[in-house]
Amino acid sequence: MKKLTALLLAVVMVFSLTACGGKDDGNKGTTAAPAGDTTAAAGDETTAPAEGEDTTTAAAGSGEGKTYVIATDTTFAPFEFENDNGEMVGIDLDLLAAIAEDQGFEYELQVVGFNAAVTALESGEVDAVIAGMSITEKRQALYDFSEPYFDSGVGMAVAADSEIASYEDLKGLQVAAKIGTEGCTFAESIADQYGFTIAQFEQSADMYQDVLSGTSAACFDDYPVLGYEISRGTELKLPLPMEQGSSYGFAVLKGENAELLEMFDAGLANLKASGKYDEIVNTYVATGSADDTETEGTSAAETEGASAAETESAAAAE
Repeated sequence: MKKLTALLLAVVMVFSLTACGGKDDGNKGTTAAPAGDTTAAAGDETTAPAEGEDTTTAAAGSGEGKTYVIATDTTFAPFEFENDNGEMVGIDLDLLAAIAEDQGFEYELQVVGFNAAVTALESGEVDAVIAGMSITEKRQALYDFSEPYFDSGVGMAVAADSEIASYEDLKGLQVAAKIGTEGCTFAESIADQYGFTIAQFEQSADMYQDVLSGTSAACFDDYPVLGYEISRGTELKLPLPMEQGSSYGFAVLKGENAELLEMFDAGLANLKASGKYDEIVNTYVATGSADDTETEGTSAAETEGASAAETESAAAAE
C-alpha cells in the first residue's frame, strides 16, 4: 500500500513539472510579439514628424521673414546713381523701396555695377537684379523677369522755346547725337528720310549745349536720360512721344525666387493703381511740356532733395 501511494505521488509530480514548463514557453512567445509591435509603432511615430517637417519647409518658402539680396548698377541715371550727398537714388531704387514696403519684405542692396550684378545673380550670390535691365529674348533664357516696370526708347529734345514739333521740321537743319548711343543710331536711320545732318559728340553735356546755343536744332538720346536732364533744369523739351525701344525688368535666376518675383509684380501693380509709380518716375523724368505740373522748372537741388527723401524711405524698408 505504501509503495502504491509513493508511485502515485511520483506521477503527480511529473505532470506538475511538465505543466509549469509549458506555461513558461507560452509566456516567452507572447512577450516576443508585443516587442515586435512596439518597434513598428516607433517606426510609425518617426515617419509622422518627418511629414510635419516637410510641411514646415514648404511653408517657409513663402518669402516671409526672409531678407533678399538685390544687386544694382553703380551709375545709370536716372535709374540708379549717387547724388551730391553720396546717397544712391533713382527710379529703380525708389520703386524697389516702395514695392518692398507695399509687400512687406526686406532686402539688402548691393551696388556693384551691371556686369558684376548679373554675374552675382548667375552664381547665386544675390537673389535678384534691378539695374535698368532690358528684357531681351537672350536674357529670358537665363532669367525670369517681372512685368516691365519701365518702357524705354529714343527721344528727340529741342530748346524749350523752339517751335520744332516734328521730324519734318528738321529738314535742312543739323541735329546732335552722342557717339555710340541708340539715339545716334536712330538719328542716322531717319536722317535721309527727313533731310537733316548729324553732328556727333563724345559728351552729353556738349550735345545739350549745342542745342541750347542754337547750332543744332535738336538732339537724340535715350528718352529717360533726356527727361532726367530736363528735370534738373536744363532748358529743353521733348515735343514728340518716345520712339519705342526696350522695356526694363526686375530679374531673378530662372526657376528661382518665384515668390520674390510675384511680390514685385503685385507691388508694382499696386503702385501704378495708387499713382505712386507716376510720382516716382516724375521725380526724375520730365518732358518740359505744359503737362509737367510738379517737375517742370524743378531745380537740381530740389530734385536731389526729393531723391534723398525717397532714399530715407528705402532705408526704412530695409
